[in-house]
Amino acid sequence: MLTKTLSMTSILALVAAVPALAEPVFNRVSSFATPGNMAEGEDTARETSAEIISASEDGMVLVYTDSPLGVVGLVDIADPKAPKPLGNIDVGGEPTTAVFIGAMIFAGVNTSESYTAPSGKVVAIDPASKTVVGECDIGGQPDAVAKARDGSFVAVAVENERDEDVNDGEIPQMPAGYVVKLPIADGALDCGAMQTIAMTGMAEVAGDDPEPEYLDVNDAGEIVVTLQENNHIVVIGANGVVSNHFSAGSVDLTGIDTKRDGRIDPTADKAGVLREPDAVKWVDADHFVTANEGDYEGGSRGFTIFNRDGTVVYDSGSSLERAIVAMGQYPDHRNKKGSEIESVEVSTYDGVPYLFVASERSSLVAVYDLTDPASPVLKQILPSGISPEGMVAIPSRNLFATANEVDLREDGLAPSHVMLYERAEGTAAYPMISSEGSDPLIGWAALSGLAAGAEGTVYAVSDSVLSGAPTIYTIDTTQTPAKITAALTVTRNGDAAQKLDLEGIATDGEGGFWLASEGRSDRMIPHAIYHVDAEGAIDQEIPLPEVLLDQEIRFGFEGITVVGDTLWLAVQREWQDDPSGMVKLLAYNTAEETWGAVHYPLEAPAEGAWVGLSEITAYGDYLYLIERDNQIAGNARVKMLTRVALADLAPAELGGALPVVTKEVVRDLMAEMTVNGGYTAEKVEGFTVDAAGNGWFVTDNDGTDDSNGETLFWSIGPVN
Repeated sequence: MLTKTLSMTSILALVAAVPALAEPVFNRVSSFATPGNMAEGEDTARETSAEIISASEDGMVLVYTDSPLGVVGLVDIADPKAPKPLGNIDVGGEPTTAVFIGAMIFAGVNTSESYTAPSGKVVAIDPASKTVVGECDIGGQPDAVAKARDGSFVAVAVENERDEDVNDGEIPQMPAGYVVKLPIADGALDCGAMQTIAMTGMAEVAGDDPEPEYLDVNDAGEIVVTLQENNHIVVIGANGVVSNHFSAGSVDLTGIDTKRDGRIDPTADKAGVLREPDAVKWVDADHFVTANEGDYEGGSRGFTIFNRDGTVVYDSGSSLERAIVAMGQYPDHRNKKGSEIESVEVSTYDGVPYLFVASERSSLVAVYDLTDPASPVLKQILPSGISPEGMVAIPSRNLFATANEVDLREDGLAPSHVMLYERAEGTAAYPMISSEGSDPLIGWAALSGLAAGAEGTVYAVSDSVLSGAPTIYTIDTTQTPAKITAALTVTRNGDAAQKLDLEGIATDGEGGFWLASEGRSDRMIPHAIYHVDAEGAIDQEIPLPEVLLDQEIRFGFEGITVVGDTLWLAVQREWQDDPSGMVKLLAYNTAEETWGAVHYPLEAPAEGAWVGLSEITAYGDYLYLIERDNQIAGNARVKMLTRVALADLAPAELGGALPVVTKEVVRDLMAEMTVNGGYTAEKVEGFTVDAAGNGWFVTDNDGTDDSNGETLFWSIGPVN
């Protein structure tokens, strides 16, 4: 026998030569719009919603509850990158939670006619025939439903919720809620063996009116229940008897934003905030985690891991909230409960325990490594649809899904969506821009115009969403994700300037900036050009001439750029004196203090939509423009970069006929705006070409107002 050996040096050399495996990450791979589950001939314009979601035992089908339609919806996810509709099933009321046990679905259904006379049932649904095949009256309004790990029963939180319009929503408001334990035998409900478990007499807050909110069942058949309004947690033994209960307590928060003042200022403190937990999940036999939404008096903006005896093992404090601020998705208009932590999910992927925490108002899901329950490690924050209400982990297929409840189509915005994520080796696709690591922490949102600075630097400006602190942001594009490293407040007479709606920015070559304010006369915001110095102080204001103001509408300036002595501005939509389909590119000569304009031809909009401009940037021999429609998700059609040759620009005097420029379509942006598996955003708002000649785009997230808050920030490489 010939024996060969390797020296230790050779072994180490071989090990070093093998590339290290990348740590698996979650990335969104697809989105499913819930109107797609309606049958042919139905009115698809009706409101629909995906609220609580779960998966079949083989992980191939999702079921979600759709309260507005009174149905549960099914989605085929055999190919997670191309989910398919499987239709809706009417359940005879308002479904709250649906879970698979074997081949059957069991759902809680609210049939209440009033808050004072609540009623409800649990139904058994055969997804094959799409029919309800059994039901049990549970005597009250069901909220959450959880299944035993072995499928032997379902537990139901019968909330009998309060009427928030009665006595300012104060509790107690009878009747009291309770928990139902309902056995499942051979795939069928055993109504006769139903057990009702009282929750009264335990909580310090309105103990005679418990409102069970959410529950979960562990491997031993024990049930943990949250009483959100009562700020209390109850553990029920496998025998159906309460084994422990305790107050959820309170937390002191530091470094948070507490004012609805049009600025994101995470520097305030708040003491003694009641946790008031919503969702709860067992972590292991001895621990569970709560999402501390706070729907009554509290809301500590985070999550807590408890020992089953009531001891706090870990509380996130303000850490998650501050991570959300860095993502640009903090909801300034929701400062009582901040980002409103709604839901939690716990599961193990390839031996790694994960905790998923959903923020309803920021439309984000935080992913933690839960190897040590006393010290969770934040690994990622995932984008979701508008208001993620439910989540389900599918570790057998390395998948994860969210149900996002808000449907805004009545306002011309996005429908409700189910979103799918896959865990695989690679890099996190989101965020694409962040202020993480800034000190002090920079709050930001609603990025609009872009401008190039020194090598590796781009500037952005915020729009009227942050009306209390109009800001110029410095972005380091050499990092991934790009990092917001500085924030310069635009000031007037030493104070944050008011009555601005900044939509355009250009550098002046001397350390200062030219800014374009879109203007909105009905809110006393003037259409104007501003110059600010290197410290952000306004030192010049250029109003519009009367010949322009006489024709104005609310859709004003959407970009500014510098060509020699001339400031070029893009007007978003047709003003009163513009022919249909033509918008002005305005030219202001700073040396001669004169105005002129040309007409730019827009693409024809779809019925009920409009098309306009969102940016203007001079580079090389061209003016580059963003042209887009006001449509979102499946209705979006026009999102593109165009250009006009500088040599062809001959601005004419205002008030007369204007020359029409010839545009060239440079790039269709539609595919790029869904690269992260989401739906197409409405507002691609900013474009610039950096010092190295690379083009950069940004979308406006509207500060999470009627938006899922995502900001896309990406480069298309060299602009030729």
